[in-house]
Amino acid sequence: MSENNYKELIYNLKNRLDPENLILEKSIKEELSSISYSDVLEYVRYAMNGVEYAYTQRSKEAGENVKNHLVNGGIADVTFKYQGSVMTDTHIKGYSDIDLLVISEKFYTHDSYSIKRILNEESLQSIYYSNQIDKIRRETQVGEYNGSPLDDLKNLRVDSEDILKIKYLNFDASKPKSIWIRNTNLRREVDIVIANWYDDVISVINDKGANRGIQVYNKHLNTKGKVDFPFISIERINNRSSITNGRLKKMIRFLKNVKAKSNLTIELSSFDFNAICYDIDPILYQNKAFYQLVHVLYTQLNFIANNSTKANSLTSVDGREYIFVNNYEKLQGLRNLMTEVNSIILDLSLSKINI
Repeated sequence: MSENNYKELIYNLKNRLDPENLILEKSIKEELSSISYSDVLEYVRYAMNGVEYAYTQRSKEAGENVKNHLVNGGIADVTFKYQGSVMTDTHIKGYSDIDLLVISEKFYTHDSYSIKRILNEESLQSIYYSNQIDKIRRETQVGEYNGSPLDDLKNLRVDSEDILKIKYLNFDASKPKSIWIRNTNLRREVDIVIANWYDDVISVINDKGANRGIQVYNKHLNTKGKVDFPFISIERINNRSSITNGRLKKMIRFLKNVKAKSNLTIELSSFDFNAICYDIDPILYQNKAFYQLVHVLYTQLNFIANNSTKANSLTSVDGREYIFVNNYEKLQGLRNLMTEVNSIILDLSLSKINI
């Protein structure tokens, strides 16, 4: 028998998911009543449950308020986007903050090295269709920007700070990559991030859109940061979860909640959990009951932990970044996570739950 105190875990989960007691638990209770009831089963169900809609809406409303203040304050030539787990409904806290990206439309950056290499090497061109080569070639024909990208980003950051520090009592502009505010009425925090667009070859041949990347501005260094591709990841997780009736998101939330209650060191981020769960073939879980998803997850964790080829080939949801290559801490964290999940499986089996 594991040492999990499920009544306490459930209590903590409910408080984190629903700090204001907004959730109507009828649907969860009805689902549990149709099978053999136990504390561990209730814990698993809550650990997979999404944050109540009203909480998520407040997080988004706080972001919209910031956006309106910036627009009304004169911020122009930008696109506003949100990123993070709130946008995939895989956040596990009722009081979740939200990231608002303020993306400059005055310029964008592209992977000129890869684009030129493809156009100069016939062996690389053979990988792409002719219409894709045309798109890549057109990218080189875009005229150079006559302004200063770093000056544009710096000014955007300074102007945003000047506008928001007047509007919010709880304001902090000391971080290099973001401005922080707290909306006291909505009880939500917003991180405002200044960025520019970035297009790699994948983005170019797929007509950009959700495939576009961003580079975050660092005001302390006055530099553009490493490239991230948050929007295609959001789109893929939402689409995959939709065709599996929400099961993908249930698994992501479950792993996050298991980490949150663990006393073991689990050096895995939301980014990593997304990759681990997205990698699972939907055929393996699209018709599973919620409690059966625990075994699906354990199988995936075990496969990664004990197969170096699998671990080294696992990529992020956007397919551009390896998760475990040369990262012992993450692999050890995965094994610790596997230990936690296994203890829950044992408790489910002792409760005579067929997983």
